[in-house]
Amino acid sequence: MSFIETTSTEKGKNLQLYYEDYGEGQPVILIHGWPLSGQMWEYQVEEIVNAGYRCITYDRRGFGKSDRSWSGYDYDTLAKDLNDLITKLGLTDAIIVGFSMGGGEVARYIGNYGTSKLAKAALVSAVPPFMLKTDDNPEGLERDVFEGFKKEIRKDRPGFLAGFGKKFLNFEDHTDTISEDLAHFYWSIACSASPKATIDCVDSFGLTDFREDLKKIDIPTLVVHGDADQIVPLELSGKKSNEILSQSTYEVIPDAPHGLVLTHTRKFNDLLLKFLKN
Repeated sequence: MSFIETTSTEKGKNLQLYYEDYGEGQPVILIHGWPLSGQMWEYQVEEIVNAGYRCITYDRRGFGKSDRSWSGYDYDTLAKDLNDLITKLGLTDAIIVGFSMGGGEVARYIGNYGTSKLAKAALVSAVPPFMLKTDDNPEGLERDVFEGFKKEIRKDRPGFLAGFGKKFLNFEDHTDTISEDLAHFYWSIACSASPKATIDCVDSFGLTDFREDLKKIDIPTLVVHGDADQIVPLELSGKKSNEILSQSTYEVIPDAPHGLVLTHTRKFNDLLLKFLKN
């Protein structure tokens, strides 16, 4: 197993991030959603490598096989972890692809570190630009939505994740493409995450404003979203990100849920590979 040591410490020890690194060529970094791990990209990695790219997945701190820190789930720290990965692997001309919460890392990484080591970026079912309802973001979600998430996670985390998973996939609408076994597998990945990380990340993806970060993205950026997303609504996220970005390719997949990488794998993979090659 491969790990990089971050520059962040807890109790005097540097945190370890688990990553997988396959293929050769231009690097493509896949950043997973909440509360999953790099395993969620199983149906993309092979195709990216076969298309001639170096494909790297990693587990966010607190998730998958990475160290379970008690703190550091704010986006500035998470972007610092991504910067450590890029720096320690010596990556340049990289393409970073963020799914859901991972889209926040894409935005904040560029907001804090720029694009000198990047060629392109992608936001997939992603949380930017801003999920929370405020005076200047009236279409956002009420804070009570995120407080409710945390309350239910503390009460019955596996039960909450089971219900979340059904909305993640719009499962009843996609039983022809998603088996109960596959849905259960993704539930098991979510259950394996640190409970503290699972809770803390709710505030991170729910309350962080990425609008200024998006304005700093000066490289070609793919925005992919499903118009049936019940977790991160299209009108609140993908549509608005496309309006802010200066060099965006905007793709809406009809009838696709939040977890479109699973339910609409062929369509999504084709869009991503086309963007990588162009």
